[in-house]
Amino acid sequence: MQNQEIIKIIENLKGRKNYEQKKATKLGFPSLYAYFEDKILKEKQAFELKENKINENMNQDKVEKKEKKSCSCC
Repeated sequence: MQNQEIIKIIENLKGRKNYEQKKATKLGFPSLYAYFEDKILKEKQAFELKENKINENMNQDKVEKKEKKSCSCC
């Protein structure tokens, strides 16, 4: 089953379709569909990785704030 999102992207390429086709071939993909499938997958992974780093930083900031309190009045 093909992803409708990828099909829509390919249909909307218009003048850039030849450029993207050459790029996909150069990178070793058998079709334009496979190229965009891989591209979307990488974007999702990058977004998840960035989101995880943000969550880790927020957790570290909370821990550091708790540790910074040195007196009982704060």
